[in-house]
Amino acid sequence: MPDYDLITILGPTASGKTPFAAALAYELNTEIISADSRQIYKGMDLGTGKDLADYTINGYTIPYHLIDIVEPGYKYNVFEYQRDFLISYESIKQKGRLPVLCGGTGMYLESILKGYKLMPVPENPELRTRLANHSLEELTEILSRYKILHNSTDVDTVKRAIRAIEIEEYYAIHPVPEREFPALNSLIIGVDIDRELRREKITRRLKQRLEEGMVDEVRRLIEQGISPDDLIYYGLEYKYLTLYVIGKLSYEEMFNGLEIAIHQFAKRQMTWFRGMERRGFNIHWVNATLPMEEKIAFVKEKLKEI
Repeated sequence: MPDYDLITILGPTASGKTPFAAALAYELNTEIISADSRQIYKGMDLGTGKDLADYTINGYTIPYHLIDIVEPGYKYNVFEYQRDFLISYESIKQKGRLPVLCGGTGMYLESILKGYKLMPVPENPELRTRLANHSLEELTEILSRYKILHNSTDVDTVKRAIRAIEIEEYYAIHPVPEREFPALNSLIIGVDIDRELRREKITRRLKQRLEEGMVDEVRRLIEQGISPDDLIYYGLEYKYLTLYVIGKLSYEEMFNGLEIAIHQFAKRQMTWFRGMERRGFNIHWVNATLPMEEKIAFVKEKLKEI
């Protein structure tokens, strides 16, 4: 076990990776570091699928990190994630434990596993003004002209596309300096879920979260002063629910559009993970439908193989 610095559990949305990671952390007496780009936000609970109850097993709550760490509306980035990950990672290692990294945000996962050397990118007001009236299609085309150094797959809103162009433009002008980031040897476990089962779980979970008050969560965030544009920036649930709350979509349009968008998102996640394999990452896939005991046994066996 000491030969690995980290265990990584990855998988698409609705694959059951969080309960799996929690059960594994319980078994190994360790802690979880989240790799989810939206669960970092306070008050954005149902829409991001935090499911914090998953972290409690047999009355014991597994310590977790990088959830609920910033205020909604803030534009958190990969550079900050690397910084915050290292703080959490070191705190867990100092306790003599093997951290479990769990999530589905490919860029966050790969930035840790590959040790990308990134730097914070400031806003470029002149560029933003110049791009403000472009359509999403035009922005996507502009983005495709750059050598990709950053995540450009999530261009479902104009704001995201402009930010991606801003990052590429900055990197094109400023060479990326060397920045210390430890090389981590991680056992990577992927949760493999059948496409039809995944679709069924996504739809069921969406209905459940709507019943639990996901629309009210968005209304509350807006009442707290978060602008609709900022919520739309986060995409998926917050994009469609905000458009519904401000009257731009009917309930049926919101539900149908969001359902399709989440299915497409899960497909993009799997495309990213397959790309990671092509880029040299060794992902050990485990069937999502296996009993939890068998999944944990699978990981323990892999830990012994070094």
